[in-house]
Amino acid sequence: MAAHTEGEGAVEAAAESSAARRELAVRAAVAQGLVGGADAAEPLTCLLDIAGIRSSAAALTGAFAAATAPGTPVLHAFAVKAAPLVPVLRLLADAGLGCEVASPGELALARAAGVPAARTVLDSPAKTVAELREALALGIALNADNPQELARLDALVAAAAAPTAAPIGLRINPQTGAGAIDALSTATATSKFGIALRDPGARDWLVRAYLDRPWLTRLHIHSGSQGVPLALIAEGVRELHALAEEINAAAGRRQVDTLDIGGGLPVNFTSDEEAPTHAQYVAALREAVPALFDGSYGLVTEFGRSLLAKHGLVLARVEYTKTSGSRPIALTHAGVQLATRTAYAPAAWPVRILPYDAKGVPKAGDPVPQDIAGPACFAGDLLAVARELPRLAPGDLIGVPDTGAYFFTAHYGYNSLPRPAVHGFAITPSGEVRFRLVRPAQDVPSIVTEAGGDFRDALL
Repeated sequence: MAAHTEGEGAVEAAAESSAARRELAVRAAVAQGLVGGADAAEPLTCLLDIAGIRSSAAALTGAFAAATAPGTPVLHAFAVKAAPLVPVLRLLADAGLGCEVASPGELALARAAGVPAARTVLDSPAKTVAELREALALGIALNADNPQELARLDALVAAAAAPTAAPIGLRINPQTGAGAIDALSTATATSKFGIALRDPGARDWLVRAYLDRPWLTRLHIHSGSQGVPLALIAEGVRELHALAEEINAAAGRRQVDTLDIGGGLPVNFTSDEEAPTHAQYVAALREAVPALFDGSYGLVTEFGRSLLAKHGLVLARVEYTKTSGSRPIALTHAGVQLATRTAYAPAAWPVRILPYDAKGVPKAGDPVPQDIAGPACFAGDLLAVARELPRLAPGDLIGVPDTGAYFFTAHYGYNSLPRPAVHGFAITPSGEVRFRLVRPAQDVPSIVTEAGGDFRDALL
């Protein structure tokens, strides 16, 4: 009996590690038929670590709670675009988070997850009048992107029968510079987002815009993203705080009461280490903008990738192997449809490849440079080139970790490849892995329907 108890304790200790949970889940996914053999299982499935997601949410909320003055209102709004799956949004809501949405579809997902309007923030550079009207009617916080959008809000606010309960702010671009990935850098001199703070006359215009509109009570920024260092993110937030102080001084009152500082904490894709952490992010802000946490302003964050990326795993069967130009190639079912950015921008978005045998056991053997290819019909559909791995064989599996955000959660329909199933997993104290279906695999008839199958003769 004692040996059994010690064994259970060892399993519990192992399950505390995200890597250990992952290895248990891979073997269980094969054993339970979620992925694996050519005849018995799907060739591709995707997993989400429930405990890992909860841990990241707790780390975020805890880091801010430890830094902010007592009583400071703080809303952590998860960026829905990072993982647009209703059960994920519901899990995060249960962990105390709201939602940041950027389209009618994302708003619908948040509402389907039961996230209340008071914990929802609408951001988008191209909101329609209908979207603005709906947000105002529901009481959803929204951040206007530009002067023309602000003019639309002027008309809607003036026409309303009663003052809106929706908090309204403006997004600024601090123009603090780019990170390592140009396409994701939102605070460049010519970024499409927000009102460019350093353009001639912009700062004076912003102050006047607030003085003329008592219902403008928030300021918004999103200067972070993958490839952007913490110091540069903090510089943008410092600019936001300084502008809020300037506006409030000019107004002679606390008109701006909430600062939405966005998200964009980078993620480490080279190992299982979570770095930088949300606590390190808060420390960087405390050093750069100490007054941010003194209770003068409510705070809103909009993290996505940093909450989900490390807790997702793609599992794909190796269907065939071949050699071309003396280079071994493993042809798998995971490619551009899941790792779109990796296929099109591999230098900016490299992924790790974890090799497993057909039973889901980590594969051993001398490393051999080999390409890991996906199923799509273009030459660039590669997850890795000349990657040193034990030589793969048909029936083996590859795992692609760190894919819980912006990878399999946002499918790309190249070659009409189906959306794979997504399963959350949890590990019991006895070491049993239990899977929960998050999204079923897409079937072929639904692909036909999406492609206009019900309108076959429409163009004849």
